[in-house]
Amino acid sequence: MLCKLAWGNVRRAGKDYLVYLLTLTLAVTVFYAFNTISVQASIVLQEEGLPELLGSIMSGLTMFLALVMGFLMVYANGFIMKRRKKEFGLYQVLGMSRGQVSRVMALETAIVSGAALVLGIVLGVGFSQLMTFFTASLFKTQIADFHFFFSMKAFGITVGCLLAIFMVTLLFNLGVVRRAKVIDLMSAGRKNEAVKTRNPILSAVIFIMGAGLIGWAYYRLLRDGLPVDAAPSEYDEALQQFMVTTGIVIAGTILFFFGFSGFLLKVLQSARGMYWRGLNMFTMRQLAAKVNTVSFSMAVIAMILFLAITSVTGGMSIANVMNTSVERNTPADYTRILMYYGPDVVNDPEQVAAYEAEGYPPMKLAEKPVDILQASENNVVDPEKADEERFDLARIIGEHVQVDVYDSHPAGAGDPVVTLNQIADAVDMPLPAGTASSNVTLLGLQVMGESDYSRYLDFRGKPRIDLGKDGYLLTSDMGETVNAIYDAALAQGVPIKLAGRTLAPVADRVDDTASSFANASMGSNSGTIIVPDAVIDDLDLPLYSSYLLANYKPGLSYDETEGYVRRDRSWGNVLNADGTQSGLWGMEMTRSQSYESTNSMNGLISYLAIYIGFVLVVACAAILTIQQLSGVADSSKNYRILSELGTSKREITRSVLAQQAVFFIFPLVMGIAHSMVALQVVIEIIKLFGGLSIGFTVGFTCAIFLLCYGGYFLVTYLMSRGIVTDAIRTRQTA
Repeated sequence: MLCKLAWGNVRRAGKDYLVYLLTLTLAVTVFYAFNTISVQASIVLQEEGLPELLGSIMSGLTMFLALVMGFLMVYANGFIMKRRKKEFGLYQVLGMSRGQVSRVMALETAIVSGAALVLGIVLGVGFSQLMTFFTASLFKTQIADFHFFFSMKAFGITVGCLLAIFMVTLLFNLGVVRRAKVIDLMSAGRKNEAVKTRNPILSAVIFIMGAGLIGWAYYRLLRDGLPVDAAPSEYDEALQQFMVTTGIVIAGTILFFFGFSGFLLKVLQSARGMYWRGLNMFTMRQLAAKVNTVSFSMAVIAMILFLAITSVTGGMSIANVMNTSVERNTPADYTRILMYYGPDVVNDPEQVAAYEAEGYPPMKLAEKPVDILQASENNVVDPEKADEERFDLARIIGEHVQVDVYDSHPAGAGDPVVTLNQIADAVDMPLPAGTASSNVTLLGLQVMGESDYSRYLDFRGKPRIDLGKDGYLLTSDMGETVNAIYDAALAQGVPIKLAGRTLAPVADRVDDTASSFANASMGSNSGTIIVPDAVIDDLDLPLYSSYLLANYKPGLSYDETEGYVRRDRSWGNVLNADGTQSGLWGMEMTRSQSYESTNSMNGLISYLAIYIGFVLVVACAAILTIQQLSGVADSSKNYRILSELGTSKREITRSVLAQQAVFFIFPLVMGIAHSMVALQVVIEIIKLFGGLSIGFTVGFTCAIFLLCYGGYFLVTYLMSRGIVTDAIRTRQTA
């Protein structure tokens, strides 16, 4: 009997359950589809371990987002309960116990949740098949063996999240029924809406205060930047300032919306012709009446939309930078780095003792560069095999070059000979965002001899440069903010004094296509000065690193080249002839590995950005929808009175549309404004690593918002118009 009653209630109250069903179905669809990422990745990717990593990240993120959706569903049920209090009171008057009413509610919730699960899984299965092609596009690969799939793991995670949401919702509903008195339930529909409006002048003051706080927070953020940009010694203070800025913008946003409706009412009252036109007076009074209950939620929604916009745009921008940078930063089929011990390490007894305690050979400063190709022969391929096989790199590489870079700290000197700070001061430009935390003053620029750089240019197929006796050149493969300083120094002919000489630039800009000395996903050469070889000898600079760049011999297969390099290998120590060690192996990277790493990171960042952004947008839109439907239901008597006074249905629905447009559009506008300011700071840091173009990203983000946010707005208006129609029909049939 209770099951039949619950099923009938769901069918009869379908309109009330529509938003709940729609949002829960979308949640199930998204949860399932995005948690099949491990299956999708296994179809389109060959990289071992990456599908499992993506799957574990998505699973953990889903748990967090499920909590967000759980609170959202509780909010949705509040609307349903508000609409049906009288009905539940009637059940108790007719003899049903509270326990029976609670079971009816539990059955109704289970029916709707079950329907959402079925619909969501069906849509999710279909969506996940399409997402496989999207995954292939993100990871820059092709689908070799596409087949239909169903992930039991994703299904289990989705069902678990849905059950958690169901239990939270059920407990909330049962609590409402058990706490409510029958008289309160029966009289719920007769309670008049409490209409409270504030003094328009006071609201205008609050609105201006909120706008002022927001502007102050914008100024502080643009001035101070993000804490990640602070020097290590200033990080705690920078973090504290950032938290203060965050608190100011939150307070400003709340005050802005708290005084917005009253301020708008005051402005329209001043424009009397507009205020008295049609139902504008009624519309503004309705907006002003909701300030107590809506202002805080609008502020929260604006902040959540800000997070959604920033996460999607910022994440996709980072992926875009990596995608464009990898082309410039992969100069060879294979690169390997050797890092030399510096004087600060070799001359530090504690570090020497610590290294030797870990089994490293005795250390000493390098007297000459190590031949990386020759030293690679000490590597052992497949060390677990009984027969030892030396790594024969010379067998697979053809054209190659080794270049050596020197530390800019002369022997016995405390300061580097040239730093980014000095160059920035010389051209009167500020340090780029993101460099304050990198100790650029202490590290200084790397130094390379003209002969090494000329061999590098020969390898890259570029014309040589002639420094003469007193020329220099700057190289960097970083982003535009760093290179802009170097370009200005070269263009302005800034002189640099080294070893008693005054060097002048021989070019007017940095050639960032001839500045990468090793394969990398993003820029790795933050600044290297090319000087005549004699300058390095006169300065007595210690070696800093050596780079081997090589291309594979033509005609060899993938297994003979890439497959051979990727085999399990023991690198061993880099020993001198006397058994000492002057350096350690650094990064080894092939061109294919660099592209694969970039594509994998791009895909991961893009997935996380889209996933988080989509769920947050749906949550905000659903909250607004439920909030507005609840408000329309509460004001149905007002609309019925307007109809009785002769107001047309068209004018009433236009008033409803205007109110809902304000509540949907203004939080979005505020979120976009916050994001535009925050993204200026974020993008300045991203520019440190490469050029940036966010046109596609912004367009993609706008498309998501229009589809999700606009769809909910349309559903809200259509359902609200139905509520208004029912209220007017009640008057006509009375």
